Amino acid sequence: MESPAPIPAPTSTDTGLRARLTIPVLAYCGILMAVMQTVVVPLLPDLPRLTGASPGAVSWMVTASLLSGAVLTPVLGRAGDMYGKRRVLLLSFALMAVGSVVCALTSDIGVLIAARALQGAAVSVVPLSISILRDELPPERRGSAVALMSSTVGIGAALGLPAAAVVVQYANWHVMFWVTAALGATGVALIRWAVPESPVCEPGGFDVTGALGLAAGLICLLLAVSQGGQWGWGSARIIGLFVGAVVVLALWWRQQLHARRPLVDLRLVSRPRVGLSHVAALLTGFAFYANSLVTAQLVQAPEASGYGLGLSIVQTGLCLLPGGITMLLFSPVSARISEARGPRVTLALGAAVIASGYAVRVADSHQLWMIMVGATVVSTGTTLAYSALPSLILRAVPPGQTASANGVNVLMRTIGQAVSSAAVAAVLVHHTSLVDGAPVPTLHGYLLAFGIAGAVALAACAVALTIPGDTEPHDPRPLRGGTRQVTDGALEEA
Repeated sequence: MESPAPIPAPTSTDTGLRARLTIPVLAYCGILMAVMQTVVVPLLPDLPRLTGASPGAVSWMVTASLLSGAVLTPVLGRAGDMYGKRRVLLLSFALMAVGSVVCALTSDIGVLIAARALQGAAVSVVPLSISILRDELPPERRGSAVALMSSTVGIGAALGLPAAAVVVQYANWHVMFWVTAALGATGVALIRWAVPESPVCEPGGFDVTGALGLAAGLICLLLAVSQGGQWGWGSARIIGLFVGAVVVLALWWRQQLHARRPLVDLRLVSRPRVGLSHVAALLTGFAFYANSLVTAQLVQAPEASGYGLGLSIVQTGLCLLPGGITMLLFSPVSARISEARGPRVTLALGAAVIASGYAVRVADSHQLWMIMVGATVVSTGTTLAYSALPSLILRAVPPGQTASANGVNVLMRTIGQAVSSAAVAAVLVHHTSLVDGAPVPTLHGYLLAFGIAGAVALAACAVALTIPGDTEPHDPRPLRGGTRQVTDGALEEA
């Protein structure tokens, strides 16, 4: 009996092509993740009619993805550091694709909410990808690649809104989820083909208790923040959730300090370079999210309000599109600034640019071209800030903890965005007037929201300037002779 023919080894040409496509494939995955988060926004006004559910139930299409993403990002980041970043990246992207398929097959609001929770796992794509890029790329290519990967969040959000609006306007709403499912399946195939498994890891037992405690605390906190406007900030449910969040997270903090292999290394977080970077991420997330959130409502306001432009959802998406293109173009600029001056300076500059963009918005929010200029300036600053944050983390933590540390940083951005959404809603609800018998936010309310976001951006700039000076750590890539670096300055024989 003849033995089977051996499988031919990949040629050097094939290997070289895969190596060149690693960055584009990871960027594609990051953009698609952000698109997935945005695509339901144009659907929200029509979903009560399409699903037979109440507007409150429909809002959980967004809340479920937010909650699962916040909970799973640090958990999957830690799992990536332990079991392999490529393996966990494939899992998170596959869950997103499965969630899209489920959404495409049903109109039941309960199933849709569960499927959106599955899709939230894809938020971990960005920290996992950044960690892979650190492990695989030489230092001279790492900065620009990490900057691009971090910017995919804004790029995808800017692309997702107009694309989804076009699909919703001209096709059945389920088509949108079939498209994201196909794109997700393509992403899984591309990851398997072009993304190598990182040799840098930190093996050990998984902290199940820590994961459950963090999940419970974050769910209480983010539920209170995201639902406070609907349930009432003084209601027993909201107060109970805030109290529960404080108690659970305090107990979780104590458990993490005593755990042998904690989910989150709090001693590492307590270092000023890491902890202040997380604070800056929270503030930047707040400032960034107000831009698209407020701009979309402002330009869609009826012309009878005296300031609104009465634009459609598609036209609104096109107004935000220049910001996404700017983020794509400015990501290499951010990397060059970080290489020349350090990511701390880039972060401070980005936050200052965000604040200047909001100054433009306060000065003139009547003319469409000025609105687009102000929104694009904010997007430019966001690119600089978001590109610098992972670089700060990469320079401050051991190679074996990069995915989990960046996961926590992304979590802080998510919390900042959730707080921003709640703050903007509270401001606009308290500044309304009747237009054709319907309550519509006043221009003063919008300008106040812009002013708050600008002030938060200035606070982020101040925090960035207090971060201690950064230095590039040892190169964590595999070394010749079968040696790999698993912690800062520590080598282990493979």
